[in-house]
Amino acid sequence: MMYPGAADPSLCSPAPWRVARHVLLGVTVLLLAACASSARRPEPTYKDSRSSLADLPARAPSGSAGTANDVLFRAIALVGTPYRWGGNTPDGGFDCSGLVDYIYRNAAGLMLPHSSREMSQISGQRVRTMTDLVSGDLVFFGGNDGISHVGVYVGKGRFVHAPNSGGTVRLDDIDGPYWRDHFAFGKRLLD
Repeated sequence: MMYPGAADPSLCSPAPWRVARHVLLGVTVLLLAACASSARRPEPTYKDSRSSLADLPARAPSGSAGTANDVLFRAIALVGTPYRWGGNTPDGGFDCSGLVDYIYRNAAGLMLPHSSREMSQISGQRVRTMTDLVSGDLVFFGGNDGISHVGVYVGKGRFVHAPNSGGTVRLDDIDGPYWRDHFAFGKRLLD
């Protein structure tokens, strides 16, 4: 029997399906948070995080300054896009070679292969030292097993790339501790 002014018990306690839905939602959020926080290579700490190449004058390829600017604007605009292995669009995410191909295809009209190793083998002027890089050059990294990573040099010691699973497209110092030790060469496609 209900007394005047008493609340209907069915309105006070949540329905079992409602509780189950909230528990399921909470578990899903926790699983997603756990997946998003996968182990990553720790970022190096610097006393001075500024690149030693930052004081070099910004330079563009001699015959293609306008196209190099288009490449740079496109590359920098993609910073923050999620990493996705095999990805090659802003909506779907990028891996390193998918990012570089997307930038060059849309800003310079050049179709590039979808692997950093294959990109390193296309024709173009090879740039052996970091101090000789110009804005828009491709930069390749690797080790004993050959080329394994590619990015786009933007100038002042910085490059844009899609570094790792769980990360995003970002701007890094090319002469930072990890990248300096794994720099193989640059390749100039815009001259």
